[in-house]
Amino acid sequence: MASVGLSTHSACAGGGGQARVAATDSVLPANVDVFLTPGGKQVTLYALMHASVRIVYEGIEIEVDPVRQLGERTVDYASMPRARYILVTHEHADHMDAQAIGLLTGEATRLVTNARCAELLGKGEIMANGDTLQLAPDIVVEAVPAYNTTPGREKFHPRGRDNGYILTIDGLRIYLAGDTEDIPEMASVGTIDVALLPCNQPYTMTPDQLVHAARMVRPRV
Repeated sequence: MASVGLSTHSACAGGGGQARVAATDSVLPANVDVFLTPGGKQVTLYALMHASVRIVYEGIEIEVDPVRQLGERTVDYASMPRARYILVTHEHADHMDAQAIGLLTGEATRLVTNARCAELLGKGEIMANGDTLQLAPDIVVEAVPAYNTTPGREKFHPRGRDNGYILTIDGLRIYLAGDTEDIPEMASVGTIDVALLPCNQPYTMTPDQLVHAARMVRPRV
């Protein structure tokens, strides 16, 4: 029913020529996946840049960790529809961008964050690890742990501060892991259809940790 998205993203500035992602027709086909929910509805996932993901379902726009620019890579959020829901995992600049959030915010937009992001932004519905929020009759978000375990790296993402999210859309479960290592809680996330997992040293997982995480999560293929 769905595939595994192993997201290899970097917190460092990107190299090469400038790459701009604008509206849907500007996204490379390789960065777009379409999934069907158990009810037969279409969910389109756009891997925009690094941890920035756009999800479209029944005309509803969901943005995850929207960031306008990393190095020479940019995303033109001004050309995109306003978001109904924005999810932010944590406050690092490659995941939280106040200007991108402003460009995506309309009158009906709901912003979901951890406590630190809400403090910095001055707004947002706060979720802590273990919380569940019903966004719509057929859309639910769960906040799950995301943290470092390797000695000396705990400072990057301390346990209990940041969120990963499990987004359930009409029964389709998408695991947005955030910045994390292969933590034991991954074995308890339940049935996952699509998993977006980070691989970026020294901040998140090594390739071996990524493989271990995928084996714990066991997303459907």
